[in-house]
Parts: sequence; C-alpha cells; structure tokens
Amino acid sequence: MGQQEKVATSLAGTVSEEISASLTAVDAELARRYPGDPGTRQPVHTVYVPGDVFEPGTLRSWGDQALAALDEHAPDAASLAAVLGIPEELAGPVHDRVRAKLEREPVEDLRIDFEDGYGPRPDAEEDEAAARAARLVSEAYANGTAAPYMGIRMKCMEAGVRDRGIRTTDVFLTGLMQAGGLPEGLVLTLPKVTYPEQVTAFAQLLEAFEKAHGLDAGRIGFEIQIETSQSILAADGTAAVARMIDAARGRATGLHYGTFDYSACVGVSAAYQASDHPAADHAKAVMQVAAAGTGVRVSDGSTNVLPVGPTAQVHEAWRLHYGLTRRALARAYYQGWDMHPGHLPTRYAAVYTFYREGLEPAAARLAAYVAKAGGDVMDEPATAKALSGYLLRGIDCGALDTAEVARLTGLTRADLDAFASPRRGDLTVTAP
Repeated sequence: MGQQEKVATSLAGTVSEEISASLTAVDAELARRYPGDPGTRQPVHTVYVPGDVFEPGTLRSWGDQALAALDEHAPDAASLAAVLGIPEELAGPVHDRVRAKLEREPVEDLRIDFEDGYGPRPDAEEDEAAARAARLVSEAYANGTAAPYMGIRMKCMEAGVRDRGIRTTDVFLTGLMQAGGLPEGLVLTLPKVTYPEQVTAFAQLLEAFEKAHGLDAGRIGFEIQIETSQSILAADGTAAVARMIDAARGRATGLHYGTFDYSACVGVSAAYQASDHPAADHAKAVMQVAAAGTGVRVSDGSTNVLPVGPTAQVHEAWRLHYGLTRRALARAYYQGWDMHPGHLPTRYAAVYTFYREGLEPAAARLAAYVAKAGGDVMDEPATAKALSGYLLRGIDCGALDTAEVARLTGLTRADLDAFASPRRGDLTVTAP
C-alpha cells in the first residue's frame, strides 16, 4: 500500500442536506411513476376468443389443433426447422419443447372478447354471455384447466357503447365474486382508447366495484389497447399514451398495440397493414418509451394471415408469423396476439429459438459479471439486469430450465429475480 491520501472537503454538511431537501418531491415522484418492472411473469402472447365461442374445452382444443397442424405440416424436428430456418443444433430441443408446451400449457393468456370479435348483440344476450364467461373462468381456475392469465375485453368508453362496456364488466366481475372471488390471473383489456380521461373513467369504475365488494384498493388492474392515432399523439402534440399510464392511477398493467385498427386509423391500406409497417414501428416505439420504468408491459399486435389450407400455404403463413415474432422479440416486445390455433406452433418455436440460441452467451456474460471476471465485454449493472430478465423470461415460458441456467451461471432463481427486479429487496447473490 502507498501513502494514505489526506481527504479534504470544502462544503459544509448543510449543503448536502439542503440539496436533498430540495429534491424530496422529485424522489417521491420518481418512486411513484417509475417503480420498475413488477418482477412477475409476462405471457408471451394473448389469445382472443369471442364471448359466444368460449367453452370449457377451448384451451385444450387450441392445443390439440396446434398439435394436429404440427403433425400434418411439420411432423418432426427437421421438417419444422427447414420451414422456419431454425439452426440445426436447436431443431430437436425447440421442436420437443414446442410439443411439450402445446400438450401442457397451450395458451398463456386468454381474453374472452366482447368487443370486435363479439360485436353488437341484444343486451340480454351479452348479459348472459358475460355471466357465463365468469362462471367458466371460475371453474377453470378451480379445476386446474385455466391459463395462467384470463379475463375479458369489454367494449370501449366511447359514448355509443360505454354503458354496454360498463355493464359487461360489472356482470363479469360480479359473477367471479359470486363464484368465489377474483382469480390471481385476472386481466381486463380496455380497447380503443383515445383520451386519458377514458382511462381514468375505467379506473373509477373498478374503484367503485372494489368498494362495493370490500376489496383492497387497486386490486383490479387493466391493459390499455392502443388502436388510435390519438392515443399516441394528442391534439396538443404531447404523447397521449404516457398520460394514459398516469390516468390509470396505478392500475395499468400493459399497453397492447392494435395492428389493424391503428393502421386503418392512420390511413394504411389493407394490403400493407402489418406489425412491421413503419407506422406500427413508430407507435410501438412511443409506447415502449412511455412505459419504460413504469412497470407497464408492452405487447405487439397480431397477423391476420392464418396458417390454413394446403401445406405450402400453411408453411408460408408460418414463416411470416415466425419472422414477425422474432422481429418483435429483438425489439423487446415480448408479447403479442395470436388469432388462430395454427399460430401457436410458430409462436413457441420463435420464442424458444430466441431464448435457446442466446442462453449460453447470456449466461456467460452474467456469470462473468457476478465473478467480476471481465472478458471481451464490459457489462454494467443495467446490463446484468437485462441478462437476468432475459433468462427469467426464457424460464417462465418453458424455453429454458432453471437447472440448466443455474449450471451455466451459478445463480439461483432468487438471484436472477434480485438482479432483474432489485426493488423486491436487497440484492443478495448466493453464487460462489
């Protein structure tokens, strides 16, 4: 050790105290608006099923139809890899995991649709369908056949359908309460939002319901569907979507991009309406920046090209869906919509390939960061957070196993959680 340096300062201790006092309000505002990722599982997709179509066996039926499509159009690992361009070394693991997923948990997030997929119906008919949906969702959670996340998309807060949307929400939530209570995986989706005040109105509706049933304040959250140009850029030139998150009063859980409504809203012709159109990229980039740090997740939209018909046509639709899903993942949109059972094989194939091809590099970088071993990349805490989040998402969806991640990183699931979401508690790493 060399000579110990003499430490000198020039400022009185009160300077630091005064500065801290002046920033107290800012500190509180940062903590309120930007709490960070909630540290919970994010589904890789959302499946929409019309309210009159949803049945007790819907989830299993989607899985069986997806498996049948695989058997008919890509019966083994090599054929699936050839269609989608999956690297040879990943073909077997991806194919096996896709089949296992479709057998075990074909749908991660289900929305029973009372909006576009359901349309206008007589009030008595929609009342009955909403009550039936509540009963079937409650039964699914009770008997273990539910998706991890389930809920409804009601009609929007625009004047023409507002009362109907409010009533359907009330009927559905009341039915759940009468059947035993709200499930942990409950998700509601508010569509076609144009003004932040509509978000606040829906938050008020949920607050009133919670009070009526003695529920904890804030128990019911919801997703905001971004389907109009006004939801991205307000008339005064501000980013309306950022204001919508605040307008939800802490209840917003997600921002979902509506591919076709938004595309039509900004004048994109039908032949070019897709999630990779420049208009879509702009909208999602604004959503992404608005949601960053807030704990609100962003979801991509869907493709309306269905994998049906002869094998050549199915393969073409699969390649399109696979490519769009991989593109979204690279842009940090970890969730999207699936509109048909035939989309499930390529959804999981794309997601699993994404995580498995990056497993070893991500694990090596994280292990080196923890060990302070250096290497050819100098990572910072923010990157360690991203690496941990990547591995956790892979584990949650079934692309990766906890044991193989632990073997490659030397970290437990708790360690990964601590890196990915430090606000859960002190960052404690148990690796050697």
